[in-house]
Amino acid sequence: MINDKDQTLLEILQKNARISISELARTLGISRTTAQHRLERLEHSGIIEGYRVNLGSTYLKALVAAHVSIKVKQKLTMETCEQLHKLSAVHALHAISGEFDLIAELQAASLEQLNGILDEIGDLPGVERTASSVILETKFRR
Repeated sequence: MINDKDQTLLEILQKNARISISELARTLGISRTTAQHRLERLEHSGIIEGYRVNLGSTYLKALVAAHVSIKVKQKLTMETCEQLHKLSAVHALHAISGEFDLIAELQAASLEQLNGILDEIGDLPGVERTASSVILETKFRR
């Protein structure tokens, strides 16, 4: 599906999604037109779904982050996932094995706001129970 040049292109974009096409082409050792076509092909094929902002550590340090393990009532997983997707504080949702069914990654402006979000999650119809852990420090993020 993708070759070595495409893989290198993806690695470059993961480090700096704002790189110019000219710089991308120069780094890959290909023409600007070829780089543009490769990028468009990766976008159209769904390998690249979009571009996003990585928030700086100064901003992120001001937020309260938490992981919330969620046990979902049988047959309500899809509905619960849809409801969690609507909550802007939920930045990622993972299906997991073990005692719980899902883990949500949350970010809130304060502990008070986090508490409200946890209450909101606990009140969802498909949620049986939750367990949360506040993230004290992120050692690294890729």
